[in-house]
Amino acid sequence: MLRWLNSLIASSAAGRRNERGIALWHNGDYRDAEQVFRDILRRTPGYAAAASNLGMVLAAQGRMDEALASLRHAVTLDPRHAGARVNLAALLQQGGCTPEAVEHLREAHRLAPEDDTVTANLLKPLMDLCDWPAVAAMTGEFRRLDAEQPMQSWGARLLPFESVLLPFPADFQLRLARFHAGRVSAGQSPGTRGAPRRLARKAEDGRLRIGYVSSDFRDHAMSHLTLGLYGMHDRSRFSIHAYSLGADDGSRYRRRIAADCDRFTDVAAESDAALAQRIAGDGIDILVDMNAHTGGGRPGVFALRAAPVQVNFLGYPGTWGADFIDYIIADRVIVPEGAEHHYSEAVVRMPGSYQCTDNTQPIAADCPPRSAQGLPEQAFVFCCFNRLFKLEPVMFGVWMDILRAVPGSVLWLSSGEALAEQRLREAAAAAGVSPQRLVFAGYAAKPDHLARHRHADLFIDTLHYNAHTTASDALWTGLPVLTCPGETFASRVGASLVHAVEMPELVMPSLAAYKEAAIRYATDAASLAALKDRLARQRLSCPLFDTQAYVRSLEQAYARMHEQALKGERASFQV
Repeated sequence: MLRWLNSLIASSAAGRRNERGIALWHNGDYRDAEQVFRDILRRTPGYAAAASNLGMVLAAQGRMDEALASLRHAVTLDPRHAGARVNLAALLQQGGCTPEAVEHLREAHRLAPEDDTVTANLLKPLMDLCDWPAVAAMTGEFRRLDAEQPMQSWGARLLPFESVLLPFPADFQLRLARFHAGRVSAGQSPGTRGAPRRLARKAEDGRLRIGYVSSDFRDHAMSHLTLGLYGMHDRSRFSIHAYSLGADDGSRYRRRIAADCDRFTDVAAESDAALAQRIAGDGIDILVDMNAHTGGGRPGVFALRAAPVQVNFLGYPGTWGADFIDYIIADRVIVPEGAEHHYSEAVVRMPGSYQCTDNTQPIAADCPPRSAQGLPEQAFVFCCFNRLFKLEPVMFGVWMDILRAVPGSVLWLSSGEALAEQRLREAAAAAGVSPQRLVFAGYAAKPDHLARHRHADLFIDTLHYNAHTTASDALWTGLPVLTCPGETFASRVGASLVHAVEMPELVMPSLAAYKEAAIRYATDAASLAALKDRLARQRLSCPLFDTQAYVRSLEQAYARMHEQALKGERASFQV
């Protein structure tokens, strides 16, 4: 009896300490949270929840091997702990072990079918594996829930980022984003929540202080796009600060960005409150969120109103849905006139594309021949180097129609999980196309990846979530991009980029027109050659690749935002 009572007391104490650790973790105080969870495990070695939470705190600090070991230990301690399996699955997916992640998530769903976090984490891995029937079933369920229940009762089951990957309309994406933004605001403790730190004002030296916040100052698509941005800012008018939320990967991207900023600070281990205070102390006038609803961000910092003006920029193709984010960087194609009501932010339209690019990206001089890439020497090569989670059955069906109409042609895709590639080959066979006509490209360093675009003839875009950096990469190498825009931000990026290289004829009004154009270019060598020649001639002079002009326009946008803030105003405008 006494042993049982002591065990109950210990478990209760561990539970209270675990809650304290969770609060520290969610406020971004990772070091103190780590110590709390380690102390629990020292006193109560079998406490699986603490091992699971410790794994996530270690992951937040970039210590992935330790994190994975702690999470596997948690599942061993308690195989019925659904939360530990969800957390383990999240890390496995980051490491490319998606099938194992799905197994843990399915088991977690069996153990806790009503747990919203299980459902929220299951959808993206299923998309990575191209399990289209399962994705369609979940999408249909979300539609049913939305029709029958208020979003507050089920919205936690679907993450905003997943919603932009799927055929949900813009008004739905806004409502879901608002729901999740509200949860961010509600998660701030009363002691740290409050009014903005100060009203907008001119800096003492006359320069506006811009703070860029990102987890992706590394070898990542975000840094590939923005590498030239930071150093091109006019230092007579702007002081540039970067706050890094992610681990230092030692890449040239990280080193270049750090060198090009007036101040580059690694803040991965700081709590939300401490980071917000740091930003306020630095006197940042405009704080730029480059993550939003993607992984790795620190939305709590923005919810604390660390700066007078806060901006949603580049990293997330959609609205933040938050009253603490003032502006979104867009353009006239991404957000056409009259579509502003789909965004919680005031819309800033750039003169070219919303997307920043780096016009110094090196392209390797040498490239292995087609045979070394697994491509037939004489075939027409359609390509789409998007990650496989962007693929879905509607556009894939169109692609198969195109392949059937162009004998001998192949479709060159990015590699993914073996199971995903197998499913795509099976889908091709079911559509009457030989599976061998799908070719998968493995990883290559960026200059080599750009160089291999020379073997492709036409880039064909995805549907609901277009090519973003991958489309810019294709255009930079001189490869035309064929696209068909939808209603949402993510589905209009391809059209934005194509317009910014001044080739609007590549924007198709319908899937039927898209299919017809792809077949025409594949069967009319002269038309395709003329298209490529034109792109080659204007590539270096078009708005998309005029990085300096882009930076000047962005600076005009920042100045306008600040002027409006000085007046206590916030309104959409065209740069």
